[in-house]
Amino acid sequence: MVSSNKTPFINKVVRSRVFWVLFISFGFIFPIARVLTRELPQPLPKYGVLPEFSLITEDNLNIQKKDLLGKVSVAQFVFLSCPTVCKKNMEQMKKIQKRVRGLGSKIALLSITVDPENDSPDKMFKKARSLKANPFVWKFITGDKSKIESLLVDGFKVPMGNKSYTNSIYDIAHSEKYVVIDQNGSIRGYYGKSKDDINKMMIDIGLLINNAFKN
Repeated sequence: MVSSNKTPFINKVVRSRVFWVLFISFGFIFPIARVLTRELPQPLPKYGVLPEFSLITEDNLNIQKKDLLGKVSVAQFVFLSCPTVCKKNMEQMKKIQKRVRGLGSKIALLSITVDPENDSPDKMFKKARSLKANPFVWKFITGDKSKIESLLVDGFKVPMGNKSYTNSIYDIAHSEKYVVIDQNGSIRGYYGKSKDDINKMMIDIGLLINNAFKN
């Protein structure tokens, strides 16, 4: 219970013009001070710039580097008959598609085959539809083998091996990493498949899209 001596003092303060000037000023200054003193995230490193390329999507349309500029892209490397991890990786990309659905045209997801001799646009199209891939966001990419190998090895800086046979099942050595490319075509990060790695990648994508640091 407030004493009778304190009540007149409080009423006097609340009615004071100086009190309200200070109160309102603090309300504006405190948020601004927090923004000015907040530590900005460190810029992501740059691992290189994608070269020019010309490949084919699951819709049998041409895709080039210029089609990715202005977007943040996430690339993965797979092949449809992969006997090991590719199926799981494409399912993970499906989850990523769900997480970025609010970004619209600011994001591109790329599943690039390392077995273009067998993964035709028609086969890639069927796989895309089975995964409910949004054709405006998630593209399945194939094309000339030498062009894809050059893009992966010289551009993305990831390996692409030759077919190897074990008990009549063939495999192709390739990177299981997700690669993030910024709006200018620069490679900004390589990410593993763990939950922590995927969450880190999502944070970095958000920072790039919101220009939290200079590209």
